[in-house]
Amino acid sequence: MNRVRRSILYMPGDDRSKIEKAQTLGLDSFCMDLEDGVALNNKPAARESVKSALKELDFGHAERLVRINPAETVLATQDLESLLVSRPDGIVVPKVESAADIQWVAWQLDAANMPIIAIVETARGIINLKEIGAAGSTLSALAFGAEDLAGDIGATRTKAGWEVLYARSAVITHAAANGLQALDMVFVDFRDPEGLALEAQAGASMGYDGKQAIHPNQIEVINQAFTPSQEEIEKAQRVVVEFDKNSQAGTGAFAIDGKMIDMPLYQSAQNKLAKARAAGLIN
Repeated sequence: MNRVRRSILYMPGDDRSKIEKAQTLGLDSFCMDLEDGVALNNKPAARESVKSALKELDFGHAERLVRINPAETVLATQDLESLLVSRPDGIVVPKVESAADIQWVAWQLDAANMPIIAIVETARGIINLKEIGAAGSTLSALAFGAEDLAGDIGATRTKAGWEVLYARSAVITHAAANGLQALDMVFVDFRDPEGLALEAQAGASMGYDGKQAIHPNQIEVINQAFTPSQEEIEKAQRVVVEFDKNSQAGTGAFAIDGKMIDMPLYQSAQNKLAKARAAGLIN
């Protein structure tokens, strides 16, 4: 079963102080970055920093992820050769454009059998989501990278996000079709908690399981958006109980508080309760 990943916090792999801070944040998941967050000439030092952090630091129950460089590159090979001995909890693969990218990483990992999270953030990646989503049993989640995608297609990023809506919807659709978790795009303005809350709530409404973060201050806002409220849990429980009762009585659609309840709403309620269970809110 997948871990709870309401939020994943990225931090530069060559910044030990930021990595150490992750021990105090009560995170679901955090990701030490060897890709965009690290200058080319500092990659070797970043690998050593991440390797020592994995060996020396206690992150409690938080999932310890590492983002490598793009698959089938020399840098990615060096990343994986350096990290495997330290046993991170999973590997994040950026700029995934084909199933072959995931299969290459899985082959490099060999018997390690680590979960893989694929970031889809290019035009080619979006049009190949069907094959990417079915790339292998170690693929755990699809993450959406809006900033890189916008650059790839020549779009201008806006707060409304219409320029990336098609791709954002495609990622969640293919994740659901393949039983994978879906992780929403980064909100780059970490000084705008209201804007973050709106975008996170929209992502949760679309069906995303969690959201990527770039600053510790974003975690609480994101976690709140992707955690069912007590009111939502109670409503979902009522829908499930009444649906089961009516099904046993041979009744199809029925009403609760003036709203018709049928199979799609029952499934939605079950999904809500599954998220509540994963977050430890109900048994």
